[in-house]
Amino acid sequence: MADSVDKHILKNGMVVLGEPMKAVGSAAFGFMLPAGAAMIPAGCCGTPAVILDWIFRGAGNRDSRALSDALDSLGLHRSNSVGSSHIAIGAALEASNLADAIELYADILLRPTLPLDEFELAVQLATDGVLALDDDPRQKVMLKLREQFYPEPLGRSVVGKIDDLKSLTPEKTKEIISSNFNLSQTIFALAGKYDFDAVVTQMQRLFETDSQQPLEPIMPSEPAGGYLHIPNEGAQVHIGLMTKTVKPADEDYYNARVAVSVLSGGMSARLFTEVREKRGLCYAIGARYHCLKEAAGIACYAGTTPDKAQQTLDVIIEEFCRLKDGITEEEIQRAKVGLKSSLILSSESSSSRAGAIGSDYYILKRVRSLDEIKERVEQTTVDSVLDFLRNNRFDDFTVVTIGPKEVNIKS
Repeated sequence: MADSVDKHILKNGMVVLGEPMKAVGSAAFGFMLPAGAAMIPAGCCGTPAVILDWIFRGAGNRDSRALSDALDSLGLHRSNSVGSSHIAIGAALEASNLADAIELYADILLRPTLPLDEFELAVQLATDGVLALDDDPRQKVMLKLREQFYPEPLGRSVVGKIDDLKSLTPEKTKEIISSNFNLSQTIFALAGKYDFDAVVTQMQRLFETDSQQPLEPIMPSEPAGGYLHIPNEGAQVHIGLMTKTVKPADEDYYNARVAVSVLSGGMSARLFTEVREKRGLCYAIGARYHCLKEAAGIACYAGTTPDKAQQTLDVIIEEFCRLKDGITEEEIQRAKVGLKSSLILSSESSSSRAGAIGSDYYILKRVRSLDEIKERVEQTTVDSVLDFLRNNRFDDFTVVTIGPKEVNIKS
């Protein structure tokens, strides 16, 4: 595992990062472009999903079929996603094909043909993604939870909204691409087997310009918070709960991560034991740390039946609040082992590492080494985690439910 990261900044401000992985023969890369759900104009929710499809329907001198054939010929495993701040466009592949892949992606990002006759197909696919949420209430409740928890526009749905997609035009989408495919604010992250000097030379030729383009700052409003119920006549109640916690740059970040792992780090963790095993209140439960650059929270999901929904929520909140009253050394050690195991597993994937170093740089303006993360996790203790919990009490919960029955949040 590497202890250092390669870094170069182009004249226009575009950041090029790389982390070598000596034991692999693959390379993975990703472009983080400031065109995420929170970065686009109001009334255009879902546009990033349309963009991610439309730009791959032809680029440079290739039409849609020729571009697909060129990408497939390189053995690419594509990985595109929409986040709050960025859309991530990248792939993993055999390392010897990296230079050819970067050339193709330069065409896709800088010279997409954006055929008008295929725009509606891109919109329809994005619309289908929104409609599919009705068949996946777990994902839907967590998307709605983030909308309620984070300030507008930070919590906007990364999937989209039907009304916004219906009103979207090719002209508006092209305008958003032109404004938000901002090279000055783009991060290119690479992990695996590569020659960094060769990559930098190629990136300079393809992406470097003399001018920098600033980014309009996000002006968040107050979060909605509170409780939202979405009626659904199904046989289950899906509960999403979120409470504020420290951001990754905070000194208590690792204490927060260990605390979450005590709550929900496996079948011996408190939520699974107390809510599911001892009381039989739900069929699924879990909590995890979730963050943006500007805010962070602990998000919890539970799936249960209407007659058990209220008690399920009450016990979850009770377990969150009870955590500050005491944690055993065994719980802390188990949580730390779980976190380090997850870190080691993710470190073996070039795709995961490329995503992690790009995210680190965006949020922290630096990249944490794997050894640093392991060391900081190991430094946490029962006392440090309890001090964090007592100074950062869980006393304000945002809750969203989907199902036939509402719940009450006890104050």
